[in-house]
Amino acid sequence: MADDIRKILLVDDEEDILIFLKYNFEQEGFKVFTASNGLEAVKKARLYLPDAIVMDVMMPIMDGIEAGREIRLIPEMKETFLIYLSARTEEFTEIAAFNIGASDYINKPIKFRSLLSRIELFYRKREEKNPKSAIMNIEGLVINGDNFTVSIDNLNHIPLPRKEFKLLQFLAQKPNRVFSRDELLQKIWGTNEIVIDRTIDVHIRKVREKIGEKYIKTIKGVGYMFATE
Repeated sequence: MADDIRKILLVDDEEDILIFLKYNFEQEGFKVFTASNGLEAVKKARLYLPDAIVMDVMMPIMDGIEAGREIRLIPEMKETFLIYLSARTEEFTEIAAFNIGASDYINKPIKFRSLLSRIELFYRKREEKNPKSAIMNIEGLVINGDNFTVSIDNLNHIPLPRKEFKLLQFLAQKPNRVFSRDELLQKIWGTNEIVIDRTIDVHIRKVREKIGEKYIKTIKGVGYMFATE
């Protein structure tokens, strides 16, 4: 599952912004790296090869524009999603950012959900461009996205209704991470369907009836997680 870890580099000279963004991205399952100036950002980009970079423009030692230019020269970082954050509203700053290969440009103050939605869109487009295998095998549980079936040790292939399958698949993609009912409702049902918390409980119960109690654990008062050893 290591290849499924999403890596993001956050760059800002304001410590409170780094703390705020780091906490929120970690809650969304990202592996987070931080830097407080452009020179440090270039070094960490080269070392960790993040999928996405969120970077301030005005910083000491090396500003965000120059750092972005250096990062784009790293062969593995030519397609990295690069978002600039800035309190500056001058058009020439935004143009300079796009000229060196920025993917997006957002004015501060930061709205985390809006920022996250742009990054999630990047990942969806990347997966569409480079689709992964639709089959997951986790400790004997085979989850087949081609035909919406599950099986244990490749025996008794069991078809699941779409929502049950998506719920199991989503949890399995992020093992040992606890999701609240609200998070699961948002991720699986989205905002266009009107459903209640009890919906999650019912679907989890139905999935357990088909695959057993081993894999999906209830964390009392919090939510559910896909447990691995």
